[in-house]
Amino acid sequence: MSGPGGVAGDRLRSFVERIERLEEEIKGLTEDKKDIFAEAKGEGFDVQILREVIRVRKQDQKDRDERDSLLDIYLHAIETSTRPMAQAA
Repeated sequence: MSGPGGVAGDRLRSFVERIERLEEEIKGLTEDKKDIFAEAKGEGFDVQILREVIRVRKQDQKDRDERDSLLDIYLHAIETSTRPMAQAA
C-alpha cells in the first residue's frame, strides 16, 4: 500500500466509485421491479402470490419436493387430529 494520495488512494477510489455505480444500478433495477409488480397488479394478478412463485422458482427442485412433502404431512396431521385446538384450551 502506498501513501494517502498515492497508488493505493487511486485504487481505493476506483473500488468506491465502482460500488457506487452498482448501487445506482441496483436502485434502478429495484424501481423497475416495483413497476412490473404494479403492472401485474393492475392486470388483476395477486402480487403476493407472484412473489411466492418467484421465490419457489429459485429453489432447487429437490428442496421444493422436500418442502412440499413436509407441508403435506403437516396439513394431513392437522386435518386428521381428533381434538381441535379451540377445544383443547
